[in-house]
Amino acid sequence: MEKKRTGARPAPGRSRDRGRATRTRLIEATAELCKERPGAELSVAEIAGAAGVFPNQVTYHFGSKDSLLVHAAFLGLLHDARRIERIGRQAPDAATFRRNIARAVLAMPSLPSVTRALAAGISKPELAPVVDRHLQLLFRQSERFVGQLVDSRGWAARRPLAVEARTFWSTALGAVLLVRAGAHGTVADLDLAGSLTIHDEPGPG
Repeated sequence: MEKKRTGARPAPGRSRDRGRATRTRLIEATAELCKERPGAELSVAEIAGAAGVFPNQVTYHFGSKDSLLVHAAFLGLLHDARRIERIGRQAPDAATFRRNIARAVLAMPSLPSVTRALAAGISKPELAPVVDRHLQLLFRQSERFVGQLVDSRGWAARRPLAVEARTFWSTALGAVLLVRAGAHGTVADLDLAGSLTIHDEPGPG
């Protein structure tokens, strides 16, 4: 006769919630650690300790430390992007918006980590879909923000806002990648504001 189990299995919904909470803790802990040291210098044990979980949770939830580093890098970028949005809302006109946004983006603390994530997506094909998902989220969030601002201020753009957002971020991230790859010059040599076409609409009459 089969022995009855006395231990109740956790409800599937509760288990999923715990899994999401663990993933979030790991990503946030890694993002914090990466503010002080490059991800390559962090061990899985150190990351797990900072998140308060077992080291095997890193591979269970992300497959590898590299995948976790990609998630953490883009979390930092999205946090920086929210700060950039606040700066953008303070601009009195479109020209000031272009200048301030470009200057703030090139000074974002998360850019080095994100460029390392992009490089990982190139060198490790299994990470490319992870990088792409985060980039698409960044593009959509930026397009939505710019669309709201353009509508509320009566500004306009000379191309679709989806193209505007993608072009802007591709220019910014590409410039940092070039500098990190050893290209002569710095990001200060880039006219990032010139990649934006947002402008004031002329008043009536």
